[in-house]
Amino acid sequence: MRKSLVVLVLMSLAAVASAKPWWLRGVESNEGDFLPPDLAFRVAAHFDGNALRVRWVIADGYYLYRHRIEIKAESPDLVLAAPVLPAGKLKTDPYLGNQEIYEQQVEATVAYTRFDAGAHPLQIKVTYQGCAEAGLCYPPITKVLFPEHAAAPASPARHPWEGAAILGGGLSFLLAGLLLRKGRKLDLPAA
Repeated sequence: MRKSLVVLVLMSLAAVASAKPWWLRGVESNEGDFLPPDLAFRVAAHFDGNALRVRWVIADGYYLYRHRIEIKAESPDLVLAAPVLPAGKLKTDPYLGNQEIYEQQVEATVAYTRFDAGAHPLQIKVTYQGCAEAGLCYPPITKVLFPEHAAAPASPARHPWEGAAILGGGLSFLLAGLLLRKGRKLDLPAA
């Protein structure tokens, strides 16, 4: 009898714990069903020649608003032009009307000028806003990014003797040090 009472109480507690509150009954999804913003909208930036490229990879079922994307210089020695974005897909938003959105991915290209010739790492500030098709709109997201430089082109071919010259110079230095020490005792502290 006592075991069956314990089982009944545990089952009741499990049912209560998994039940939706009254205000979410009938709603197909809740906040726990949505991706965190960093997974829904992954953003990265890199420099490519004279352009800065900022790219968002957007999860399936999510989208970004074109007019909510801003890219600004965070470093004092960096000046950015207005971002160039591709045309988006038209969507009728019940609250904002007709909007251009991006799905899957989008890349902004931004011309830039730098004044300190590389003395400091460059930082940019990106702000963007997006929604889930299922009905959740995220507040504006702002991040400070440190763009990477694109891979440098392969270095020009070196002379085949260049490595040997460096090695020979090192050996000459070592030999000169040994010859200058000739006849001197090495004073080591007693153990």
